[in-house]
Amino acid sequence: MKYIVHTDGAARGNPGPAAIGVVIEDEEGRTVYEASRALGVRTNNEAEYLALITALEYLKEARPKEAEFRLDSELVVKQLSGEYKVKEPRLRALHGQVVMLLNAVPKYKIRHVRRVENARADELANEALDAVG
Repeated sequence: MKYIVHTDGAARGNPGPAAIGVVIEDEEGRTVYEASRALGVRTNNEAEYLALITALEYLKEARPKEAEFRLDSELVVKQLSGEYKVKEPRLRALHGQVVMLLNAVPKYKIRHVRRVENARADELANEALDAVG
């Protein structure tokens, strides 16, 4: 089974009230999991990592053979590929958690997409932000 994973983190202010949106689809495009949750005060980059961690925690239980992660955070994608160093200590801890959780996915690809291709995950993150005011 292959999953397509869309994640998005959002913060109003940086740092500020933050939230995540996650959508996981099977290979036929059916949604198998969604998450929308407020995080309290975080930076946008922390929210992006926490959205990815939420998706990976679901996948750890689902045990897919393959996953394609689609993120609209170029920073997170480039940090995970090793193209950018992770200098911020809080991001370094989150990055380490992502790397550890990725070990549960035998085959994966992480790619950067435009925000429009991540519309539902973006919508879920904003719904969580709107709910807390």
